[in-house]
Amino acid sequence: MRVDFPYPDVSPLEIPEGNLLGVFHAPEHPPADDVAACVSRALDNPIGSPSLAELARGRKDALLITDDYTRQTPVKEIIPAVVKRLAAGGLNPSSIKILVALGTHRSMTEGEKLAKFGEDICRNFEIVNHDWRDEKSLVEIGVTPGDAKLRINPVAANADLIIGIGQITPHRIAGFSGGAKIILPGICGASATAHTHWIGGTLPGDKVLGFVDNPVRDEMNEAARLARLVFIVNAICNTNGQTIEIVAGNVVTAHRRGAEIAREVLGVKIPRQADIVIVDSFPKDIEMWQAAKALYAADVAVRPGGALILVSPCYEGVSKSHPLILERGYKTEKETLAEVESGRLTNLMVASHCLRVGRLIKDKAAGILVSSGIPKADAEHLGFIHADNPSQALEKAFSIVGPNASVAVLQHGSELLPVVG
Repeated sequence: MRVDFPYPDVSPLEIPEGNLLGVFHAPEHPPADDVAACVSRALDNPIGSPSLAELARGRKDALLITDDYTRQTPVKEIIPAVVKRLAAGGLNPSSIKILVALGTHRSMTEGEKLAKFGEDICRNFEIVNHDWRDEKSLVEIGVTPGDAKLRINPVAANADLIIGIGQITPHRIAGFSGGAKIILPGICGASATAHTHWIGGTLPGDKVLGFVDNPVRDEMNEAARLARLVFIVNAICNTNGQTIEIVAGNVVTAHRRGAEIAREVLGVKIPRQADIVIVDSFPKDIEMWQAAKALYAADVAVRPGGALILVSPCYEGVSKSHPLILERGYKTEKETLAEVESGRLTNLMVASHCLRVGRLIKDKAAGILVSSGIPKADAEHLGFIHADNPSQALEKAFSIVGPNASVAVLQHGSELLPVVG
């Protein structure tokens, strides 16, 4: 069977029918016919919350915290609708700012802002990039249940009304993205972000990915309360980035409803774990830090002792924000835990990422990488087996696992929620 990849420079792959367990992708869900109408419907029927107009009454200003270039949230439709309702509550639109919740991602360029927000929003509103490295400017607002000091962006600390705008997809650390995640790690400093990443990294992936109740989400929800996030607008999109539904309202209850929808939209049943799993990371393609989301989905689908093939361009390499990943490479779980416990590895954000990926490609299965953005030497230093194309990668996988190995293909794996059995 021929399998195509969502990248023009990646050649198709022929998989012998006798080996193919299946090609798995999210169920077909038609996108919303009118995204603006979908947004309005959600805002006019908030879940567990007063309306935006009610929340705006008596407020001197408002801050819209949005996700960044790595997400497909339809902010061009959401922001004008939010502003309209805030104005109906008496808030002057000139008092509204936009803060981009970058977490530890690099800053958005002016071109990326224009592409995401559109010319009108860029012209009419101040758009500020969060800088997680600028610890001196961050404002401490409290402590999480796990005893992490919470420092947030000063723009948010001084805002009168805070609204979060994001996207809900399965997430290896938080169970699902969206909701309170716009605060932690979205606009926080390094210590709290590292703390939650480490908690999530030490938990088994099959107990976190796709589950809204978990210790990391508890940390995030408390962070949102401390930061005074009172309202969210979250999109649920299909794997092509098309909007399926919008939820709005209370940080916790609206997010829970959105997670239920996301599970329906992005969940896919797989009959059993495969010997070989092939996964692309579309649309999380910019770097390995993002593309690893596809690995976490594949972790659920590959059997211990199998092989895993990741196909992702990683245009910006491994990680511009976290160069230590490439310097260090991926090691076994035992090695990473030992480095953290001994104090030789103190960056818990990097440690968590390396723990999750290393546990998969060093302990559980052989990791094979097809990526135009990560040279062979870098791929091998990381701990992957390099392949020039998917066909070569599959040949190497068969040589490791055996010629009769079963093969599963996960399409658009970075936003997929595999359910085995």
